[in-house]
Amino acid sequence: MDYCLSRNNFSRRALLAGAAMPLVRGEAKTIAEISKHPEFYHGWPTLARRANGDLLVVYSGGRESHVCPFGRVELIRSHDEGKTWNWPEVLMDSAIDDRDAGVCETAKGSLLVSTFTSLAYEAPLKNSAKWDAEKRLRWEAANSRVSEAERKAMLGTWLLRSEDGGKFWSAPFRVPVNSPHGPVPLSKGRLLYVGKKLWDAGSAVGACLSVDDGRTWRWLSAIPARKGDDVSQYHELHAVEAKDGTIVVHIRNHNKPNAGETLQCESRDAGKTWTEPHAIGVWGLPSHLLRLRDGRLLMSYGYRRAPFGNQARVSADNGKTWGEAVTISDDGASGDLGYPSTVETADGGLITVWYELPRGGTKAQLRMARWRV
Repeated sequence: MDYCLSRNNFSRRALLAGAAMPLVRGEAKTIAEISKHPEFYHGWPTLARRANGDLLVVYSGGRESHVCPFGRVELIRSHDEGKTWNWPEVLMDSAIDDRDAGVCETAKGSLLVSTFTSLAYEAPLKNSAKWDAEKRLRWEAANSRVSEAERKAMLGTWLLRSEDGGKFWSAPFRVPVNSPHGPVPLSKGRLLYVGKKLWDAGSAVGACLSVDDGRTWRWLSAIPARKGDDVSQYHELHAVEAKDGTIVVHIRNHNKPNAGETLQCESRDAGKTWTEPHAIGVWGLPSHLLRLRDGRLLMSYGYRRAPFGNQARVSADNGKTWGEAVTISDDGASGDLGYPSTVETADGGLITVWYELPRGGTKAQLRMARWRV
């Protein structure tokens, strides 16, 4: 989402030498910026760990700025638990802005990548009279690749699918909802996608289900609004299945009560019905959820006020309560950062990836931290 928005205290030398620094429980060790194209703005990544140990990061790359017509879905991979990353692969590059990529691996080993398309850049383009002429001509050239009607027809929430580890990908196909980190695997081979009907009247939020390895999706259930809330102010949901079978969903809330906080709802019948969303006392958003091997749940989220960065919390009771905040990073320059997602490594450590606009820079980059909790 984040059409418009608003570093740990290590030196640059320590940042580059991070591989030699010991992991400290509850503290982050920032390893590096992992972007391969520093001339571009990178946004809203998702990190996933495959069953074979490979790490995948998808994100919106090739960008000029936070809002622009150049966004495309890119993928980078690591075969060594994040020590090195390969050159980006472009998975989708439509004639409008491709944003907020998510990725997961299914029980059968298929890869699913989600994204949505946006025309939010048209508003600043219409008011570009005072822009540098070269920039204005560049944006106009990008925007005129297709007609106005074709641009509107391209708006949608999309999924790409690969059955061979990402060597070949399907064409993008429409799915009912979108959320930044995409679908999640459930038990028994099912897949759940909680999100928002972005371009539909009413902006409903709810859950979609796939029982055929992500090939097709059906609307399963709506998530109700908390009493007094406007459901259109719920954004960027993510889900996890707890060890007791409860499905926990986190919601980015923009309603006045608990504005800027993460709300939570639960389902105890495999997503058919949901509790009313409720506050959990966590300021920060959006949240990414992970079930650790020991059964605890981990939420990681952007913290967009001083000290700008990313935080995490752990639940040992299937999401009923959440522990104190753990700082992943706290050296950000502004609120143009976040969307962290986290995976567990083979040795029980954690890796988190997020995007961040660096101090004095204009192009946000991808950053990665190793830590333990």
